[in-house]
Amino acid sequence: MRVLPKTVRTRIAVFIGLAMLLAPGLLLIGCVRISGGAWYVASAPLPEGWPELTPVGEVGIREYPQYRAASVTRGTAGGGTGRMFNALFEHIQRNDIAMTAPVDMGYAAGEEARSPDAAGMSSMAFLYRTADLGPTGDDGPVRVEDVPTATYASVGVRGSYSQKNFEKGLATVRDWLADQEAWRSQGPPRYLGYNGPFTLWFMRYGEVQVPVVEATSTPNRSDEEGDG
Repeated sequence: MRVLPKTVRTRIAVFIGLAMLLAPGLLLIGCVRISGGAWYVASAPLPEGWPELTPVGEVGIREYPQYRAASVTRGTAGGGTGRMFNALFEHIQRNDIAMTAPVDMGYAAGEEARSPDAAGMSSMAFLYRTADLGPTGDDGPVRVEDVPTATYASVGVRGSYSQKNFEKGLATVRDWLADQEAWRSQGPPRYLGYNGPFTLWFMRYGEVQVPVVEATSTPNRSDEEGDG
């Protein structure tokens, strides 16, 4: 049996090593999609009728159809982000519900947000692919319900789903709202995360959003508290 020269063996080993290092990145690149001027890694299907995504660093108005979501709060899950995610993941596994993107991460608003106990994410929700999938109701700490149509001021954010990136995106949206007269905030903000932990942090895409109504509509107490 002929033995390959050492230089050839070395080149083959280097080639195999590079291929192993590059394979995950090439796989991710193959999943890149363009929507609304934003590129993102398609980790999972979007809910049916989902609007175009918001470009990174730019604020735009997005209208969302009614959709079905499984949600959990920090209180009902008995802990922080990890426990909320685990409760939702167990729910979709138990009920054979396919994973979708994005994950809806909710934050407190108004006086509640100023409490030290309310710092950070207060709720999390997995969105169903279609609005008629499965029954609504309670499943342990998880509540499945239909989320009504709503309009949001939204900004695209690149990077990890951290408190720092959320606050930066929220400041961008609030500055934009303060400089225009057509829309005003209505309710607490949210952070939509479109990628899981296996997507490189600098390739992750999200949207920080504030629900809005036309400025000509009649305000109520919840509208005023929502801008926190």
